[in-house]
Amino acid sequence: MSSRFTEKYKIIDSHCHIYPDGIARKAVKSVNEFYDGLPTDHHDGTTATLIESGLKCGIDHFVVHSVATSPHQVSSINHFLARSVAASEGRFTGLGTLHLDSEDIERDIDELLSLGLKGVKIHPDIQRFLVNEPKAMRLFEILEDRDIPVCVHTGDYRYDYSTPVRVATVLRTFPKLKFIGAHFGGWSVWAEAVKILPDYPNIIVDSSSTFYWLKPEESRHLIHAYGAERVLFGTDYPFWMQDADLRYLENLDLTDDEYEKILWKNTAELYNI
Repeated sequence: MSSRFTEKYKIIDSHCHIYPDGIARKAVKSVNEFYDGLPTDHHDGTTATLIESGLKCGIDHFVVHSVATSPHQVSSINHFLARSVAASEGRFTGLGTLHLDSEDIERDIDELLSLGLKGVKIHPDIQRFLVNEPKAMRLFEILEDRDIPVCVHTGDYRYDYSTPVRVATVLRTFPKLKFIGAHFGGWSVWAEAVKILPDYPNIIVDSSSTFYWLKPEESRHLIHAYGAERVLFGTDYPFWMQDADLRYLENLDLTDDEYEKILWKNTAELYNI
């Protein structure tokens, strides 16, 4: 995609999964299977493809992360993310992974920060924990105290792990937490999420894995309910086409100020990019 829209605005993709080259295709396949075979295998999950495909459609910076499915993966994944950031020639900002069953989660946080990672990404539905269970609430307490942003997968009609009601408990308990609710605060349960979550001023949402399902007027409603100042553009690479999401966003006919905030300003401010 090359258009006046992408040439006009700086663009940061705030939600990208990356994997080591040797396991990337296997990891993408595993996620596809988790989501029951949705058409989400557009890219191979490697850093090279992310940069190549992103630059083609005007994206020049990427927030990258990955998810640990067991405690012993945490350190190796975070070192991989840090190496990827270092090798990206300034194009990547990294979020580290954590796992609630870690023997010393504060040590893991210290390590990911020492590696230069700018926040945390967790996925309750894949990591199999309730977003408001005691271990998770302790993690959010630590992150709030240390002013560390946390991007959380939210919503899935099939599960109870990260429902809008559970997310609301977190937001209410930790009003200073920088909580990024991926997928507009509730993947596949957007109508429920938008009734509850915009009232909490400490939630930020991203647009990843959303546009495929929603009519333009529904997406505009989500953006205006949360406010453009709390919306981040994100594609969920490698699972969706970045240019398709940008075309969709362009056709929403938002104001220049709204586009500037969503496409890059909010993300740049959040992660000090």
